Amino acid sequence: MGPDTLKPDSGLGKDVQVPRTSNYPEQFRKDAVELVLSSDRPLRQVARELGVNHETLRNWVNAARKKQRTATASGDELSADERTELRRLRGRVAELEQEKEILRRAAQYFAREMGR
Repeated sequence: MGPDTLKPDSGLGKDVQVPRTSNYPEQFRKDAVELVLSSDRPLRQVARELGVNHETLRNWVNAARKKQRTATASGDELSADERTELRRLRGRVAELEQEKEILRRAAQYFAREMGR
């Protein structure tokens, strides 16, 4: 073995994470992270609804938070208007999620009633 060859017991190479290509499109990952961050539902529930392993989703969220901290530290902060708009949009998303849940329950109710 040459000097640049790793020996199995050398300890080098441990804890090195090699990035893999994702099975999920970038936009799907961004949308999933935004859903977790903007909703009051537990991460596991969101992961289950999206059909994604909860640890995978947790990794995406942690990476996004880390990226956000880095961006904030470098001066890419939101303006007051952007924060206001973001707050308004998150409220609207929460409202729409509630409406969707009500409609889902109503559909279930009527489906049971029609089956009688």
